[in-house]
Amino acid sequence: MTLTLGMITFDSAEPGPLAAWWAEQTGGAIEVENEGWFFMVGVPGAPFKLAFQKVPDPTPGKNRVHLDLSAPDLDAEVARLVAAGASEYERHDMDGFRWVTLTDPDGNRFCVSGTPH
Repeated sequence: MTLTLGMITFDSAEPGPLAAWWAEQTGGAIEVENEGWFFMVGVPGAPFKLAFQKVPDPTPGKNRVHLDLSAPDLDAEVARLVAAGASEYERHDMDGFRWVTLTDPDGNRFCVSGTPH
């Protein structure tokens, strides 16, 4: 089993301007905007996206940038990561799109989703 880097996600009180800034700096473009709360930037030649999501305020103790990873078998990959020292934090399901938030051994949060079919 291997992981694939899908997105590097930034938490922000104002994700639109931040996404536009990073798009300009990387020569990329905003490819997805979801009602002002989520933006995805495609970076030319990069095998991943930059994402920017709205949060009320940066919360102390929660990293502002986290990895969004994907795996063909979400449940098996989460089990493997937990066995390797990660801790499960939360499970999510949004209209059939599932992902799990975990923490690495140092407590940094990251997400793993199933790959879309």
